[in-house]
Formats: sequence, C-alpha cells, structure tokens
Amino acid sequence: MLNTKVKICFITSTRAEYGLIKSLMRAISIDKNFILQLIVTGTHLSKKYGFTIDEIEKDGFQVDHKIDMEIIDDSNESTCLSLSKLISELSQKIELLRPDTIVILGDRFELLGIAAAATIHRIPLTHLHGGEITEGAFDDSIRHAISKLSHIHFVANEEYKQRIIQLGENPKNIFNVGGLGVDAIMNLKLLSKTKLENELNLKFLKRNLLITYHPLTLGDLETSKNELKELIKSLSLLENTLQIFTMPNADPGNKVIFEIIDAYVKTNKNAFCFASLGQLNYLSCLAQVDGVIGNSSSGLSEAPTFKIATLNIGDRQKGRLMSESVINCVARSEAITKGLNKIYKSSFREILDNAKNPYGDGGASEKIIKILKNINFKVLLRKKFFNVSFPI
Repeated sequence: MLNTKVKICFITSTRAEYGLIKSLMRAISIDKNFILQLIVTGTHLSKKYGFTIDEIEKDGFQVDHKIDMEIIDDSNESTCLSLSKLISELSQKIELLRPDTIVILGDRFELLGIAAAATIHRIPLTHLHGGEITEGAFDDSIRHAISKLSHIHFVANEEYKQRIIQLGENPKNIFNVGGLGVDAIMNLKLLSKTKLENELNLKFLKRNLLITYHPLTLGDLETSKNELKELIKSLSLLENTLQIFTMPNADPGNKVIFEIIDAYVKTNKNAFCFASLGQLNYLSCLAQVDGVIGNSSSGLSEAPTFKIATLNIGDRQKGRLMSESVINCVARSEAITKGLNKIYKSSFREILDNAKNPYGDGGASEKIIKILKNINFKVLLRKKFFNVSFPI
C-alpha cells in the first residue's frame, strides 16, 4: 500500500485512444491510492473532428488543462507546427501538475511531443500498447521511439512484450495485460438496435458494414487516394447494404479522404458518414454490423470480440497480430469485392463463431491498477539498456 497518493496524468489527443483508456481512467479516479490528472489536446478540441472533449466531460472527467494544437490543415508542415505548439504548452502544464507519471497510449504523432516534454521534465512515462507493428504507417517508428523514452510498459500480447525487450527495455518493467479495447467493450452497456438507429438517424438493412479508411502516412497522397477510390468502387456495387463511414484522424493527407467519402455519401442513399460516432455508438455499431472494412486497428483489436468479420485493406496494419476473423486483401477493387463476398459465405461465418481475439478477454484495467500500486516511480528515470543475447 502506498503511503502517499500517486499523481497519474493521462494525456489524450484522439477519440480512438480515449475510448481505450476511459475504463482505466475511471478505475484510477476512484482508487484511494491515486490522484487522476487529465490533459486534453489534439482533435478532441477540433470541430472538424467532432469536438470530442464534450464526450470526455459528459463522462464525468475533470479536465485539468486543454491544449489547442491549432490543427490548420493536413500538410506535413502544419503537423510539425502543431507538434511544436503542443510541446511548448505542455511544458508549462507539466510544471503546474508535477505528476508522478504521465500515461499515453499508442502511436499517434502527438505522442512524440508528449514523450519529449516528459523526458526533459524528468517525469517517468507509462506507455500502453507498445511493441506492436504497423509497417504501412510512420506510426510504427513513433511507437518504438516512445517505447525507448518510456519507463513502464503495458502491452497487449506476449509477442509485443518480447519486442520491447528486444528494444533494450528491462523485462521487469514490461507487463502483458491484454488489450484495453476489449475492456472498453466489456465495461459498456451497448445501445439496442432501435436506440442506435434513432441516435444516428438511419436504418439498418439486410447487410451492414462499418468503414474506416486512414491515409497511408508512409506512402504518397496519390496512393491513399487511389486505394480509397478502389474501395469506393467496390462498395458502390453493393445492394441493400448500409454503409457507415467514420472519418479519419488528423493524419497528414487526410483532406482528400474526407472529400472522396463526402462525395460518395452524397450520391448513395445507403451510405452515411460521421466525424466521430463516439465510443458508445461506435461499439454499438460493431454489435450490429456484419463487418469492419478499411485499414483501422479497431478491426483487429475490437471487432474479433463481436465475432464479426474484418476486411483489412492494404499494408497499413501489416505486422499486427490478427484473428482468424480478419480477411487481408490488396487495395484493388477486384480483391476488395472478393473479400466483401467472403464475409457472407457460410464457411467463413463458421470461422467467425470460433475466432478468438489475440488481444485477450478483458481485465486489463484491473491488472494495470494492481501493478501501478507496487511501482516506485521515483527510481525509474535512470534506465540501463537491457542486452539480449542473439544466436549467431
């Protein structure tokens, strides 16, 4: 048992990562051993992306500080300018809060600024969902860089733990707790089909799909545009199929993604798009649709729990652990159409019934809380590189 309360500061910048950490934040907020601190930044403060700070405050969390990154457009220059503003303002907020540790999740570019500020201010960094691989996005490099700047690691699978050890991190500070996405599903009372239809102002049809496509941050703009056009070409051939699009996050190159989806939705009565569904609506949709289409990590980490299909398009998520419920295909309309047809084949439906989620069965938040209670953050800053002996 700790003698004094430990100040744990969460920093969230997107709807997706907030949905994953919400259960953990709530558990920490009610535990007598901890003081929850919260900084909100990134797309949470942008009307274009749904102004999702409203969802955070509606959930009952007190926001200690808001940092507007002034996301102007989707250019590389604008992204770098936003990152520099985050570092500058975050430095001031860290001095005010003086947390015992800062907690971040994943691989967004905003996390580079957070990790840099924490390092300079000598605040131990706790990283969630490290050790994963996404070869088709610069998120991959960002994630590994953050792992090297972090002191405590909570990972979703044993394979990911071994990868962080390979990066030279001490195994004593790496904990396999499973995926937080599964926790989010288990801790929510999902909306019924009727309530969801009323909330989103749409009607589910005989067939229903949830679609998210993100720009390829390691590819050029033309590649992302052409891949999405190939996807749209296949979707336009579907009959009696509801198509729910969720828009991408603030990655470089996302403007053209917005434009193509907007144009398609305007010409297809069965297609709808949302800047942000919010966690409850999003997970409730997963419970109602036949599959998740696109290149979002949610199709790999959350969809398998619902026993639904994922059609994973292109290389963006290449390298991640995948359930048998995932169908991989290249970003060409012929392959995408073949994958869409496979979702509804009886032989594949049998596979879905027996598919398991490689990110666990839930309980990650409880495991993390238990571990945090036994960590002395004051002695973590001075790290030694953990050497791994490799066979020749």
